[in-house]
Amino acid sequence: MNETLIAVENLDKIFGARYALRGVSLRVHPGEIVALVGPNGAGKTTLLRILATLSRPSAGALSIGRIPLPQHAASARAAIGFVGHQTFLYDNLTARENLEFFATMYHLPDVAARVRDAAQRVGIENRLNDLARTLSRGLQQRVTLARMLLHSPAVLLLDEPYTGLDQPSANRLDEIFRVAQREGRAVLFSTHDLERGLAVCDRALILQNGRIAHDLPRGDWKTLAGFMEIYARVLN
Repeated sequence: MNETLIAVENLDKIFGARYALRGVSLRVHPGEIVALVGPNGAGKTTLLRILATLSRPSAGALSIGRIPLPQHAASARAAIGFVGHQTFLYDNLTARENLEFFATMYHLPDVAARVRDAAQRVGIENRLNDLARTLSRGLQQRVTLARMLLHSPAVLLLDEPYTGLDQPSANRLDEIFRVAQREGRAVLFSTHDLERGLAVCDRALILQNGRIAHDLPRGDWKTLAGFMEIYARVLN
């Protein structure tokens, strides 16, 4: 595959005198689902926030499709769907109003239809008139996933997306990943839920101390136990 939807070359991110990321290089192609795994502080969230244009790199080259970052961040955002630790929902708006607001920000046509379709995909069509602040953490996460899908982005970036999701919601997220794969989108997500994450991904990138310590294609492990053996060796 020659086409690349996520490209990172020699990326550094420095906070004060500390490297959060150092010499990170990776590529994600259309139809690939890639999991970022590693201990707390390894740099997973920092990497995703830089790719989502929420933080600027200290050095290196990166792009979304053919759009270089951070030089053309505004253009790249149209191709990015991001789910982070925070929902970024407006508490005093309903789920529907939140989604309509973000659809308008993306200048999308047929806002009502877009909202309805995204809500159905994540299973919140019966909760659209509920205020965001009254929804459980799991339902808020579903609204956030719906927002990610509104503009049909080519690249999906998710930071610990399974957090707060019950089993049915996690199953829906797995299906979102599978549909994205069939549609030729690129998915990059971090997770501590290794059993769930490894079941859906094509590759696993192990981050340690701000570096990619290992890039494992799915064929390199057959079971969770097999992956954990490799994971333990890499981190020790």
